[in-house]
Amino acid sequence: MKRHSIEVITHQELTEADLYGLRQLFDSEYQEFGEWDPQQPYGYAPHDVHIMARNEGRVVVHVGWARREITVGTETLAIAGVGGVLISADARGTRLGSELMSWTAQSMRDRGPVAFGYLGCRQQVVPFYESCGWKRIRARERSVGRDGEPVVQEPGLPILILPVAPLEIWPDGDIDLRGRAW
Repeated sequence: MKRHSIEVITHQELTEADLYGLRQLFDSEYQEFGEWDPQQPYGYAPHDVHIMARNEGRVVVHVGWARREITVGTETLAIAGVGGVLISADARGTRLGSELMSWTAQSMRDRGPVAFGYLGCRQQVVPFYESCGWKRIRARERSVGRDGEPVVQEPGLPILILPVAPLEIWPDGDIDLRGRAW
């Protein structure tokens, strides 16, 4: 069985070697979007915190998140917007992705304060996130698109949340991400 090292690192602490490894992982998965830019990955919001698994020094799994205050209905919530969840082809099926999602939740508790993790994804990967404790919600979502223009997503596309703070309840209402999605 392969031995993986896992680390939680802030964006400012990334080394040139880290950036090279992340660029390889991202570009191998998202070639159609061009080259990965750590300051605005493929036009989405950047990450404040990176959780990475390495195998023999090579980044094989990544999860990133950034703290942001958003509006839900009439309430303001501090959330950790999650993006850049990538698992290299040779690490799939090893449960390493689930392990990194657990590390991600712990890093949100340690580095918060945030009430919830928040992510949008493709329908095909919803079961993976649900198996990691994330819950699907339905809401209209406003954000800034990859092109810098306002975007409104009607209810139905996958939005998932993860309670991080004890006893927090997700409020009802439309969601305004107050910036780009992750």
